[in-house]
Amino acid sequence: MHLSRYALAWAGPALGIFCAMLFAWRVLAGDVQQPPLPHFAIAWTTLLACLLAGVAALRSRTSPALACMLQAGALATAGSALGLNPWYFIFKPLAMLCALVAVALAMRRDGPARSGSGLLLAALAASLAGDVFLMFEGLFIPGLLAFLLAHLCYIALFKRGQHWFAHHGALALTLLLGVAMYTFLWQGGLPVALRLPVAVYVLVIALMAAQAWGRWHEAGRADRPAALLVALGACSFMLSDSLLATSRFVQPLPWAQLWVLASYYLAQALIVTGLLCRATPSPQAPGKAGASTPRCR
Repeated sequence: MHLSRYALAWAGPALGIFCAMLFAWRVLAGDVQQPPLPHFAIAWTTLLACLLAGVAALRSRTSPALACMLQAGALATAGSALGLNPWYFIFKPLAMLCALVAVALAMRRDGPARSGSGLLLAALAASLAGDVFLMFEGLFIPGLLAFLLAHLCYIALFKRGQHWFAHHGALALTLLLGVAMYTFLWQGGLPVALRLPVAVYVLVIALMAAQAWGRWHEAGRADRPAALLVALGACSFMLSDSLLATSRFVQPLPWAQLWVLASYYLAQALIVTGLLCRATPSPQAPGKAGASTPRCR
C-alpha cells in the first residue's frame, strides 16, 4: 500500500523529467543544423532544472506536486523563450495547477492546522487566471486585474497574526522602488489608458513585498528561514513584473520571456514553499529544551 502510494506520488516528477528529455531532444536534435548556443544552453538548463526538482522530491526536500510545478515552470519558460508555443501553452497553466494541488494536499494532510490555506489557494487561482489571460493578445487588462487580486490575497495572507508593515525600512524601500519604476514607465511611453491601472498595481505589489518583509521581521527564530523565502519570493515577483512592463511599454528586452517567466516561477515557488513550511520539534538533547526547525512539505 505504501509502495503504491509512493509510486503514484513519484509519477508526476518522473513524467516531468521525461518531458524535459523530450524538450531537449526537440531543441537539440529536432533540426538537422546545429542549434545556436542560446538554444543549446536553454535546453540543457531546462533538463537540469527538471532533474534537480525531481531529485529534491526524492530526497523529501520538496513535495512531488511542488517539484511538478518547478518542472512545468521550467518547460513553460523555455518553450516561450524559444518560440515553441505548444510547450508554452501546455505547461504555463499546468505550473499553477500543480501549485494548487500542492496546497490542497497540504490542507488535506494538516486539516485545521494549515491556517490561511484558503487565501493561498485564492492567490494561486488568481495567478492561474492571470497566466491564461496574458497568453492571449488583447487580454492584458484582465490579466493585470487577476494578478492584482492575487497580490491582495497575498497581502491578507501575510498579515495573518502580524502587524501592518512591521519593517518600516522595507516599506519605504519598496514604495520608493515602485515610484521609480512607475516614473520610468510613464516617461517610457506607458499608454494613457493604462496609467491608473498600472499605478494601482505598482502600489499593491510594493505593499505586498513590504508586508512579506514585515512578516519576516516579526517571525520567531524557527520561522525566519521560511519567512525569508516568502520575502525573497515577493521581491522576485516585483522583478518579474518590472521586466515585463519594461519590455512591453518601454523597450523590448533581449530574451524578455526567459527572464520574466524565470523570475515569476521562482517567485511563486519561493512563496509557496515558504508558506508550506512548518516548524516541527527537533530531537531534544539531554538537559536542553527542545528547539523547533522548519520543515517543508
